[in-house]
Amino acid sequence: MTAGRINDLVEALIGGDRRALARSITLVESQRAEDREDAEAVLSRVMPLAGGALRVGITGVPGAGKSTLIETLGNAAIDRGHRVAVLSVDPSSTISGGSILGDKTRMATLSHKPQAFVRPSPTVGRAGGVAPGTREAIYLCEAAGFDFIMVETVGVGQSELHVASMTDMFVLLLLPGAGDELQGIKRGVMELVDLVAVNKCDGELAAAGQRTVAEFAQALRLMPRHTIDWTVSVVGVSALYNEGIEGMLETIMRFGACVLASGAHRERRNDQAREWLWEEIRQGLVERFFCDSALEARAKTIEDKVVAGNLSGTAGASRLLDAALKKQH
Repeated sequence: MTAGRINDLVEALIGGDRRALARSITLVESQRAEDREDAEAVLSRVMPLAGGALRVGITGVPGAGKSTLIETLGNAAIDRGHRVAVLSVDPSSTISGGSILGDKTRMATLSHKPQAFVRPSPTVGRAGGVAPGTREAIYLCEAAGFDFIMVETVGVGQSELHVASMTDMFVLLLLPGAGDELQGIKRGVMELVDLVAVNKCDGELAAAGQRTVAEFAQALRLMPRHTIDWTVSVVGVSALYNEGIEGMLETIMRFGACVLASGAHRERRNDQAREWLWEEIRQGLVERFFCDSALEARAKTIEDKVVAGNLSGTAGASRLLDAALKKQH
């Protein structure tokens, strides 16, 4: 892409053009070398304009209604004057590599609003419940003027903790009756969560939902506080009937004001930047083995020795890293 075309793309992005934003996210998600160079050029221009949004990571058990809740919550935020971006991470097709679920089609009302931007992205086999380029996409959305960003993970589990390292607030979505599964939920998730929302608290499930709210509120009292001046809340909502959503949104906004006033906001952003750097280093080292035929061949030889029990995994990894680093000098 020429310098002129990159400049036109950046200007359109800064102006809030959703097509320019979509094209820019496609660039940062691409694995092609030439696209990466263009992506870096775009990011270097927009980074100084980013950082002003409230970033909310949302994970939840299967069937908890994440997409319905995000759409309802997004509509409520727009009614308050916010511009909403949703980065929805879907599992990848093993055939095409594309998103399987397509959350944009499941958020039809929100995605058609001019104040909203909904982007489903495939994981492409990446662990952590997020997609390659999710961090960069957050910055691009902020530069485009979106001040309320929600990142939806594939599901709940130990790997989904990764989303907490790139957002300001971590929300766990549960179903009524999930109190019986409290012991099965990873402690790591519970230690990082800033808000628990029990969805589908309506009709015959209303009473069960309130019991679940009480059970999790009790359990969270035993968890150490990880955010200054903030006590984790547990709320019962019905995204389908838009019940409790305003209260949930108000809690999210209070959290944003709390971390900003305490200084925790800046500390989290600094930690996010460090994590971004080291994540890319780790990923780059792995990719280097598959882009260099000599390293790939050596990796296969060492792998065979480890499998045969003739070499420890630690020693094998050390040899491969030494070989990779020596090739850079």
